Amino acid sequence: MKIEQIYTGCLAQGAYYIESNGEAAIVDPLREVTPYIQKAALNGATIKYVFETHFHADFVSGHLDLAAKTGAQIVFGPTAAPSFEFYAAKDGEEITLGDIKIRVLHTPGHTMESTCYLLIDENGKEKALFSGDTLFIGDVGRPDLAQKVKAELTQDILAAHLFDSLRNKVMPLADDIIVYPAHGAGSACGKNMSKETTDTLGNQKKTNYALRADMTKAEFIEAVLDGLVAPPGYFPLNVMMNIQGYDSIDKVLERGQHALSPTAFEAAANETSALILDTRDAQTFAKGFVPNSINIGIDGNFAPWVGAMIPDIKQEILLITDQGREVEVITRLARVGYDFTIGYLEGGFEAWKQSGKEVDHIQSITADELANIKAADKNAAILDVRKASEYGSEHIKTAQNAPLDFINDSMASIDKDKTYYVHCAGGYRSMIFISILKARGFDHLIDIKGGFKEIKETEKFDITEYVCPTTLLLAIIMIGTMLQFI
Repeated sequence: MKIEQIYTGCLAQGAYYIESNGEAAIVDPLREVTPYIQKAALNGATIKYVFETHFHADFVSGHLDLAAKTGAQIVFGPTAAPSFEFYAAKDGEEITLGDIKIRVLHTPGHTMESTCYLLIDENGKEKALFSGDTLFIGDVGRPDLAQKVKAELTQDILAAHLFDSLRNKVMPLADDIIVYPAHGAGSACGKNMSKETTDTLGNQKKTNYALRADMTKAEFIEAVLDGLVAPPGYFPLNVMMNIQGYDSIDKVLERGQHALSPTAFEAAANETSALILDTRDAQTFAKGFVPNSINIGIDGNFAPWVGAMIPDIKQEILLITDQGREVEVITRLARVGYDFTIGYLEGGFEAWKQSGKEVDHIQSITADELANIKAADKNAAILDVRKASEYGSEHIKTAQNAPLDFINDSMASIDKDKTYYVHCAGGYRSMIFISILKARGFDHLIDIKGGFKEIKETEKFDITEYVCPTTLLLAIIMIGTMLQFI
């Protein structure tokens, strides 16, 4: 028997390869399925099943392509009703894979079709739980997403279901079972996930605030719902793609891999409604870019920020990338449902510049330079584009919070004719923020290299620090949970 976690950092997502006696199954596959097929072929195994824990919101799963390419059967738990052929497994049913069995545990709460899969080894021992978004390491799945698809499923109703699922289906399992969740820290599917991507169920019973043994349903609902922020706008769109179907990844790649000369690229930008997306490093972008392009760096938390910043997943996109990374970018866009890349700039930005076409840039200064400006002008306006929770934890005393997450609201509070100095945590998000606003006519935004990290290290700024109520509440809950076992 073999279990392998295939973790994708930019999505904080865990897919799983399970193999026994020449038969394999994939749990929650990503959109690009070739790596799973190659892995099985290398091991001399046949992919028999694709197990889906639920209709994912934060990425487009690869179940359809994987089934089409391998003949594998797509398996969902009870109540799932997608628009394609699949097997509806019953609660408690055991599905044979080689010499092992996979027991279906219907665990509604994150969504109503949410299902965990319990692996039972060759000797009949329960070994591993593929928990999807029902149980994370340090957290549980947020219960407010399904209502974006079905309004009658309120977050309180879903949270109550999740309480029952955890108490009746998950917590009675043995402590030595290994938990394999669908996500880790950085995912918007939870609020308090650990950086660890696996753990024993016994340790989670001790340390996960949502699994406290003496917690009432009312206490659980309050704790799970507290501190939730609005999910990215693309989430319900990805859910519908996972339910209704989508184009093959092969078609998406073919559509996107059109190499365009600078002249052809310019014509495409002028003659279509395509968005120009530049995925180079933030500071490289700042030194020169195609006018009206926006920057979301491929080496950062790329896919989630694309999803948050580009509201229409059917938006046509023209790409500017580091040379040789075009396919990677098209693939990573497709992971979150952005299937309509229509071409890329051949030769990258250097080809554009060498052609003599217009170039734009963004001013970027160091934290020390900002300190000197602030010393000379106490009223210098500073924008902190980190999340409200990050700002609440600590920030420059005079800084205004303008979260990138809610850029349209943030933009409304900014004077187009005023100069602002913009920072995030490390310089990635501030460049996204400035590039988007610059494309909308905001020409007086100056980036701070290295963000808040560099600002703190200068020790030249008055920093306000406090613990936000949500963070304090979670800390109190976790401490209380751990004290039970001391």
